[in-house]
Amino acid sequence: MSFINFAAREINCKIVYYGAGLGGKTTNLQFIYQKTADQQKGKMISLATETERTLFFDFLPLDLVRGFKTRIHLYTVPGQVFYDASRKLILRGVDGIVFVADSQQERMDANVEALDNLMANLKEHGYDFHKIPYVLQLNKRDLPNILPTEALSTQLRRKNEPVIESVAFQGTGVFETLKEIAKQVLTELKQGG
Repeated sequence: MSFINFAAREINCKIVYYGAGLGGKTTNLQFIYQKTADQQKGKMISLATETERTLFFDFLPLDLVRGFKTRIHLYTVPGQVFYDASRKLILRGVDGIVFVADSQQERMDANVEALDNLMANLKEHGYDFHKIPYVLQLNKRDLPNILPTEALSTQLRRKNEPVIESVAFQGTGVFETLKEIAKQVLTELKQGG
């Protein structure tokens, strides 16, 4: 959960981008990283295997909580369920989750599998999904073979979470998603999470 460093007057929050392989998790983080000023961000670190990678970096957007800097750590999980041990490890200490769904019709099974995997891993860590800040991002809205937003929401929504449409490689919906999850995480923090 959130870590508060009183000496440095800094709050650290961890947000994880979760979803099926090639759904746009990495593209979201790369876009955010490219658009964040150098003096506000740390290095982007990529842990790569032969077929997958995990990305993470942190940044200080602004003083969101009076008198404290808020350092947000963003992580992606490997897409394939094969890397479940890595996914579980990355979820440890999570403050908020963005589920990046691939809007293409033929990717629905992969979305559902990744979502079921997220639920199982959260449960294993002892998290109550209904209390954790969460956003559903419907990515790749620019492609021709996509499902309607309503159909995706019906199948993928697990609580009354915000749904944001995106085209991550163009940056559409990327910062809207980040702002929404950060707002939820900070609200939770102020309420004593």
